[in-house]
Amino acid sequence: MPGPYQLYLIRHGLAEERGEAWPDDAKRPLTDTGMSQMRKAARGLARLGVSVDVVLSSPLVRARQTAEIVASALEPRPSLLNVDSLATDGSYQAVIVDLEKHARKTRIALVGHEPALGELAARLIGSRHAIEFKKGAVCRIDIDDLPPAGPGDLRWLMTTKILRAIRK
Repeated sequence: MPGPYQLYLIRHGLAEERGEAWPDDAKRPLTDTGMSQMRKAARGLARLGVSVDVVLSSPLVRARQTAEIVASALEPRPSLLNVDSLATDGSYQAVIVDLEKHARKTRIALVGHEPALGELAARLIGSRHAIEFKKGAVCRIDIDDLPPAGPGDLRWLMTTKILRAIRK
């Protein structure tokens, strides 16, 4: 396997509220504000020099929209794939299986949901406590192997507010 790996964990942006307007939670989209904030945050990632080979996304609409926005801001533009393991009911083991399918890629973005994303981040760095991801937040975790043989290194965690400030 190529390793080491840079994993970018991204929580979807600000989405429409749950309720009567969106009886199917899987179809809830980002709000206009959420899309705008994610575009600015994605430009911040690009300005930081972030580059990824592939973006794995939850198939839920709000995550897929976030993944598309991030992918479109990066050069070269990465491929984008839906993976069920990043949906709201996905498991750590299922995410690892999906990561292993892309082990030839060393820079992988994963777009998902809380609380699963925070729990995934914690497991990847060997913490018992979930890491809180605000909407649109991004973290980078470096790991040596897939599957991870030991704890990875949390390199950084940024909110959309910080990323939007960087893009200027």
